Amino acid sequence: MTDAPLLPDTGEPGFGLYVHWPFCAAKCPYCDFNSHVRHQPVDQARFTTAFLKEMDAMRALSGPKTVTSIFMGGGTPSLMEPATVEAILDGIAARWHVPAGIEVTMEANPSSVEAERFRGYRAAGVNRVSLGVQALNDRDLKFLGRLHDVADALKAIRLAREIFPRMSFDLIYARPNQTVEDWERELNEAVSYAVDHLSLYQLTIEEGTPFFGLHKAGKLVVPDGDQSAALYEATQEITSGFGMPAYEVSNHARPGAESRHNLTYWRYGDYAGIGPGAHGRLSQRSLKIATATERKPEAWLDLVERQGHGMLDQEVLDREEQADELLLMGLRLREGVDLARWQQLSGRDPNPEREQILLEHGFIERLGNSRLRCTPKGMLILDAVVADLAC
Repeated sequence: MTDAPLLPDTGEPGFGLYVHWPFCAAKCPYCDFNSHVRHQPVDQARFTTAFLKEMDAMRALSGPKTVTSIFMGGGTPSLMEPATVEAILDGIAARWHVPAGIEVTMEANPSSVEAERFRGYRAAGVNRVSLGVQALNDRDLKFLGRLHDVADALKAIRLAREIFPRMSFDLIYARPNQTVEDWERELNEAVSYAVDHLSLYQLTIEEGTPFFGLHKAGKLVVPDGDQSAALYEATQEITSGFGMPAYEVSNHARPGAESRHNLTYWRYGDYAGIGPGAHGRLSQRSLKIATATERKPEAWLDLVERQGHGMLDQEVLDREEQADELLLMGLRLREGVDLARWQQLSGRDPNPEREQILLEHGFIERLGNSRLRCTPKGMLILDAVVADLAC
């Protein structure tokens, strides 16, 4: 892929490609993502061939499109060989139009970072890396089941800043016994390492994870609602003070450094999901097709080799369902929801009584006549706001 300066954000939803690499070196106890540990080497050549085959099926569904972003997520994509990444990116470019300068992101774990491998990804066309740091103290990294320590994390951050034009890293907060003062110190340190983007997530207890069982048994206690709100408010204050305000509930960036790929999701654009457990949204005239593939890697591989793709489901979303998804995704953004687009899909205006109540309580605000967004106060109860407006 041709290297070029990053194209500016046009404000349009765009069309993204998501590629899911499902393998990890270890499964973290909080993680409910589609990730799998394999103790034998993965046949990367075989999986690469399957990715390319599934791309053909997705290309047939999407039609000719101009790609505005590519994201390789997981799992741990930084376990891929650079040659695997190059083949995948070349495969995308052979099937869709890929302009020079689009954002190409790869997720990476600090424990799997090597300078030579990073340089190989950069040469293949990756221009943005997202590091799963998660904490900046060794005690909490161990609690979170991470394979790296703080020294590994800082090494990975330095390498990423040196090799890639853009870099982000993730932190998890609202950890057990974490005070606001603890988090403020850690976040101030994190901002000093960040270039232009941070993803800051509150720890959530997901069913089916080891943390869920511990929490249910009373052996893992997370901050209550008031403490979580205080941690969230401290997050907004510190990041805004450093010029990296929240542009989405959990994502912070300097102006112009927002994740283009994630903006495609939140602006309710189209995207093709390729690989085990990947989801997609592809428009066909007034309808939108929701795709989902087989989650288990070997079962997905078998399906692709037999039928050319691993899709288990292609659900047709009607306009009302699309309107609900647009609202759910768009209200996560500081820029809010395009009301004209929502009205076109839903065929109605927002419920004036419900909107007025939310406005009076300071949970939402209008941006002229064209957009509606959550206030910082509303972001704390986002699910409830979405449910009220969708009725």
